Amino acid sequence: MKASGLIVEYNPFHYGHLYHLEQARIASEADCMIAVMSGNFLQRGEPAIIDKWHRAEIALRAGVDLVIELPYVYAVQNSDLFARGAVLTLDAMNVESICFGSEQGDIEPFLDAYETLSTQTDQYNIVLKEYLQEGNAFPQASRMAYEHIGLTTGAIDLSQPNNILGFSYVKTILDYQLNIRPLTVERKQSGYHDETITHKIASATSIRKSIFQHKGLSEESKKSLPPESTEIMQRYYNQTGTWHGWELYFPLLQYKINTMSLDELKAIHGVEEGLEYRIKKTINSATTFEEWVNLLKSKRYTWTRLQRMISHILTNTKKQELKNITKTNQAPYVRILGMTETGKSYLHHVKSEMDTPLINQPQRGNHIYLDIEEKSIDSYYSVLHPSLKKEFRNREFKPPILPVHLER
Repeated sequence: MKASGLIVEYNPFHYGHLYHLEQARIASEADCMIAVMSGNFLQRGEPAIIDKWHRAEIALRAGVDLVIELPYVYAVQNSDLFARGAVLTLDAMNVESICFGSEQGDIEPFLDAYETLSTQTDQYNIVLKEYLQEGNAFPQASRMAYEHIGLTTGAIDLSQPNNILGFSYVKTILDYQLNIRPLTVERKQSGYHDETITHKIASATSIRKSIFQHKGLSEESKKSLPPESTEIMQRYYNQTGTWHGWELYFPLLQYKINTMSLDELKAIHGVEEGLEYRIKKTINSATTFEEWVNLLKSKRYTWTRLQRMISHILTNTKKQELKNITKTNQAPYVRILGMTETGKSYLHHVKSEMDTPLINQPQRGNHIYLDIEEKSIDSYYSVLHPSLKKEFRNREFKPPILPVHLER
């Protein structure tokens, strides 16, 4: 069997994701589509609108064959670390290809850009350092350094968000000399950051904004969501009464920060350059999460970077726990969230060839990153009713979803 990998968040799964999945299956000619998916916290440092189990179920019903969890320690990181964790996880599953969405829509410019960067790495790093020293945030400094070596005005525009992330996937594949063929599908209709729904294929940002504004699945948002998404999202809300967003967690963040010492804050992953003082100074000056982040935000500290740091405060993830994250050349483990019969068959086919531990049902002490995952679970479900918290927390230690009726 031949497998192709997708790197996803599905927050929530919409028609653009369905288009990507269908086009990736065609382009890769794969028998099995494997999605490595962020768990309950996402790359931009925010809680997923519904939990990972319900998002995995939607993916399986929509056509994905195997859903694997991207560990929290990689999911809530900058684009390079996010890409490294995701690509290495898919490599552990012996995928033949990885297909990502991009504004570019053609893989050759990504490969050409990698060659350009390879010949100008020293110049890129020098210029990047200069821009960072000027107080620019890393994404802006990186974009300007790319521009300096000609990677925003040529065949590929590395100022575009999905191109940037896709380039990180290609870099990981080529840097590690992985036996994976990179493929890309052009994004259709809405852009990554669009905040209004104007087409059937809308951005996840605009769909989430509509849901929060209407306090539910409006007719507007339903037009951009496949039936599997609307059904399962509504089921989650009916059970929990909750769409997860940062405002729900703000009182807990205030409590945590007010009861942490400066040294405890400083030990948290992402709290750099004396930011602990600014965190302490501003936390009681705001009445909402949005107001607080605007007080924290600066040229150097973007909204996304601050959200990732705040995720680590909420989950109590420390620098010391992640000290080796940049040194590994393979995934720490492969955690299966769900599979169809096709996915189950592929897993049976490939597991004897795997060097990476395969986890269907985690146990405490399996891996330090799984211990961090458990903390993220407690943090994510903390806003639910106590009886629901117990039920959803216990789900973490049960077997993967196996909807046997979804044979392909």
